Amino acid sequence: MIVAMTNFHILWLLSFPLLNTYSFTPPTSPIAFTSQLSTNQSVSTPKTKIKTQLSMAQDNYDGGKAKKVLVLGGDGFCGWPTSLYLSEKGHDVIIVDNLSRRNIDNELGCASLTPIVSPLERVNAWKEVSGKSIGFHNIDVAKEYERLLSLIEDEKPDTVIHFAEQRAAPYSMKNSKGKRYTVDNNVPGTNNLCAAVVESGLDIHVVHLGTMGVYGYGTSGGEIPEGYIDVTLPDGREQNILHPAYPGSVYHATKCLDAILFSFYAKNDRLRITDLHQGIVWGTNTAETVRDERLINRFDYDSDYGTVLNRFLMQGAMGVPLTVYGTGGQTRGFIHISDTAKCLEIAINNPPKKGERVEIFNQIAETRRVRDIAKMVADQTGVEVKNLPNPRQEAAENELDVSNRKFKGLGLDPVTLDERLFDEVNEVVKKYKDRCDPKMILPSSFWNTARADACKEGNKN
Repeated sequence: MIVAMTNFHILWLLSFPLLNTYSFTPPTSPIAFTSQLSTNQSVSTPKTKIKTQLSMAQDNYDGGKAKKVLVLGGDGFCGWPTSLYLSEKGHDVIIVDNLSRRNIDNELGCASLTPIVSPLERVNAWKEVSGKSIGFHNIDVAKEYERLLSLIEDEKPDTVIHFAEQRAAPYSMKNSKGKRYTVDNNVPGTNNLCAAVVESGLDIHVVHLGTMGVYGYGTSGGEIPEGYIDVTLPDGREQNILHPAYPGSVYHATKCLDAILFSFYAKNDRLRITDLHQGIVWGTNTAETVRDERLINRFDYDSDYGTVLNRFLMQGAMGVPLTVYGTGGQTRGFIHISDTAKCLEIAINNPPKKGERVEIFNQIAETRRVRDIAKMVADQTGVEVKNLPNPRQEAAENELDVSNRKFKGLGLDPVTLDERLFDEVNEVVKKYKDRCDPKMILPSSFWNTARADACKEGNKN
C-alpha cells in the first residue's frame, strides 16, 4: 500500500538527491519513520536490482593497482591498522592526523588500555619490521585548509581516506563542549577535504568511513539497503534517493551531514566519492600490528570510546560484571577490525566513475543483539551480567536487517563473532589490565536530562 504524500513529505524527500533502485512507503510523519516501518511495511529488494548493484560495483574494479593514499585520521583506532594493511599490500601511504584522539585521552583522564607510542615511533617501527615507509603530517583538517590543500597538491594522491572525525556518540552527547567540538571538527573537515580536492584540480577518489547510525536503529520492518532507497511520489513517479537520515546522536548527525555534502560535491563537481556505513568494530590487533609491540593498536574500554564488545571482553577478563544498558535488546551491526582494513582496500580498488553518484557500501559482517553478545562473553568468562539504566535515548528493543551484498560480491569473506576469536582480545586485556581504571567503565555521558535522572535513580536501587 502506498501512503499519499503531503507537501511536507515532498519537501522532505526532495531534500535528498533523486536517482533509482529500492521500494519504500513514505512515513505519515517524520517521527513515525522507523515505527511505521516496523508495524506495517517492508522493503523489497528485487533480484534484478541486486544484480544491477553488484554488476555496477564490479564494473568499477581498477585492477587493484598500487596507489598513493592519504589517510586522514591515520593515527586512530581504525586508521592505524588500515594504514599498515594498505602499506603491506604495496600502497604508498601517508598519514595525516592532528592527534586529537590522544588529546581527548588527556581530557577524559583515561588512556588506551594498550600503551601506544608516538606516531613517529610507530612509522619508524613499521619501517624496521617491513622495510616500507609511511609518511606522517600533523595537520588539523578542520582548521588548516591551506596546509591540507598544499599537501594534496604536492603529493597528488590517487585516493584520500577520511577517518579524521570525532567518532564516539557518547562523547558527542557528553556536554555542550562535546556536542560543539563534534560538529566543529567533523563537518568542516569533510567540507575542507572536498573543497581542497576541487581546488587542486586532481582526479582523486575520496573514501569516507561513515556509520550504520545514519539509518537509525529503530525497527525498520525490512532490509536496510546500501545507501539508496526507492520512493513513489503522489503522481506515481518512482525516484531513488539517499535513505532518509535518522541520527541518534550529534555524532551520527554529523555523518548525515557528511552524506549530504558528498552528494552535492559528486553532483556539482563530479568528485568520485565512496561512503562506507560501518557497524561497531571489535577486536584490537591485526596481522600487521602484532609484528612489533610499538605497532600495537589502541584499545578503548571506557564508556565514551569503548565499543560494546571490546568493553564486555575487557570486563570479562577483569572478572567484573558486564554492564548492559537497558534490556540489551539493541541490535547492532558488527565488524572485526581486520575486516575494516580489508574493506577499505576493496573500496579504493573499486572507485565510482567520474560523474557517478556517491558509491555507498554497508560495511558490516553480521548483526547481533547486545544481550546475546553479553551472554557469549559471560558464558566464556563466568562473570555475571548487570543491567544498568540506559544513558541513551533509543529504542529498548529493535531488529536490524542490513544488506551487505556489495562487499561480499567483491570478495569479502568477513570474520564473524566466535568465542575462539575472543582469545586475542582477552590476551591483550590480561597483559595490560593493570592500566585499567574500572571507574571509567560506567556511563558518564547521558543523552538528555531525563536519561541522566533515570540513570541516577536506577543506580540508587
